[in-house]
Amino acid sequence: MEILLYIAITVLTFSIMELVTWFTHKYIMHGFLWYLHEDHHQPKYPHVFEKNDTFFIIFAIPSIALFYFGAVPKLNFMFFIGLGIFFYGIAYFLIHDVLIHQRFKWFKNVKNKYLIGLRKAHKVHHKHLNKEDGECFGMLWVPKKFHKQFKA
Repeated sequence: MEILLYIAITVLTFSIMELVTWFTHKYIMHGFLWYLHEDHHQPKYPHVFEKNDTFFIIFAIPSIALFYFGAVPKLNFMFFIGLGIFFYGIAYFLIHDVLIHQRFKWFKNVKNKYLIGLRKAHKVHHKHLNKEDGECFGMLWVPKKFHKQFKA
């Protein structure tokens, strides 16, 4: 029974991370930490890494801490919160950096309506080169209108 609780905690944490990401993106990245996120909104950024990549480290720190405190002195619920954050980080990397921005050319010819909708919503987000007037701050859940435009 304990394993079902740990699975539920992991799935719930993963889901909550979408809300955390939306809030962080809208109010922190497009707010007081814009100086770290700004280069991400510039077309054809010339370097391999962006200052925006700092956010991977910022989000990894609580996950790593939760892994530690969730395993010491014995396995507990904090480990599975860390696991949910970790899984969301993997999803974020695959969706945002690989699929949307093509930093790695792994998924070039995606035909899935949902994934194409994510790309379209993010493209709409990036049409704004400054921190104001942004839209579509989510990563996995975007308005349905972006999914309905395409036929799979």
